[in-house]
Amino acid sequence: MERNTDLKKKYYEGIERFAMVKDMHKKSLEKAIAEKKADLQIIPLCRFVSKTKNFFTSSSCAGRIILLQLPKGESKREACFHRKWHCVVKEKELWEGIDAEIKGELWFKLDPFIFHVGANTLENAKKVLAAMTKAGVKRGGIIVAKPGKFLVELQGSQGIAFPVKKGKKVLVEKEYMKYILERANEKLEKNYKLLKRLEKEFRKELK
Repeated sequence: MERNTDLKKKYYEGIERFAMVKDMHKKSLEKAIAEKKADLQIIPLCRFVSKTKNFFTSSSCAGRIILLQLPKGESKREACFHRKWHCVVKEKELWEGIDAEIKGELWFKLDPFIFHVGANTLENAKKVLAAMTKAGVKRGGIIVAKPGKFLVELQGSQGIAFPVKKGKKVLVEKEYMKYILERANEKLEKNYKLLKRLEKEFRKELK
């Protein structure tokens, strides 16, 4: 009897915890949208999940092309964005970023989308994974499993990362960067199409 009482207590504590966490993330999302800090491509998906009863979204990114400045070499502790784009990038604007003054190293990166979904039960977390599989997203899994909080991380697979500059010395030829940029732009567009497919499957699976 005592064990059943403890289980019941944990169950209701889980429900309360989920409700509080969901409300917190919903407010954070609307604040980010109002302040234009949310990626436009992921807002419809985030808002849909936020309006469901059993799910919420936390920190997520739609995918981007960036020039990342590493003042102390490969140490990411003090890394900062030198340039950032959530759209197809023109060769001219890329080189304007590469030619600008930097400290340490400058890396060219294509980051795929990363999306976090919280669910109130394990069964609902499995629904997120099912939608992920149907959409064709290959990377994903449950990264937190607690009563009332199951957090699923989903990630695209379109990524590129390499150094392009060290101090004042540019490490890449223009012809090579032209090719890489074309590939990165293609991959970014594929990334956004995959995100759309994920949204379509979420709307079917997450009620």
